[in-house]
Amino acid sequence: MISLFQNYLPILNLTLGILLSFLTLAFLIRLILTWYPKIDINKGFLLLIAIPTSPILNFTRKLIPPIGGVDVGPVIWIGIISFLREILVGQQGLIKLAMQKIIS
Repeated sequence: MISLFQNYLPILNLTLGILLSFLTLAFLIRLILTWYPKIDINKGFLLLIAIPTSPILNFTRKLIPPIGGVDVGPVIWIGIISFLREILVGQQGLIKLAMQKIIS
């Protein structure tokens, strides 16, 4: 059982790190794009940003409506994803600690 984890933890670490980094970057770009409301994010390469972020932001807008016309959803998700990334794959993240525990 331990050898199973030993083989897949580095792959899980890398995959989660890349996925969470991409989501952070996508929400950051989405945040910047809110400053330019005339840009259509449903066309061209911006569709790569809209597809993963829109469902999450739509859900967030139902819970926390825009404050003074400003959508705070991207800021909230950047914080949540950054926290998860640090907890899971950061220098002292759970997956890194599990990999060190198996090695030693």
